[in-house]
Amino acid sequence: MSDTISITRTNETTHGAYYAEVEGADRKAELTWQARGEARIADHTFTPPEARGKGIAAKLVEALVEDAKSEGFKIVPQCPYVEALFRKHPEWSELRADTPS
Repeated sequence: MSDTISITRTNETTHGAYYAEVEGADRKAELTWQARGEARIADHTFTPPEARGKGIAAKLVEALVEDAKSEGFKIVPQCPYVEALFRKHPEWSELRADTPS
């Protein structure tokens, strides 16, 4: 696997996703979200089994966080993985939405 992870995004206004191609896998790694007002509910992450433990899911979450900073939305970390990264990164606390999941 290459050290560079290319992330693509979809934004359908009410929902969207972040994707990363995984070399040798039939399915892309993904982080999906649903819109709720000015927030995005990060509800699911998936990394193909053959690529787990390589930081791909973390890169997807980091892309979501960077977009939140630049686009001005908040994040509801509903997915347990996204929630765990928010706990590891207290500097992201201003991006956490007050909206209950």
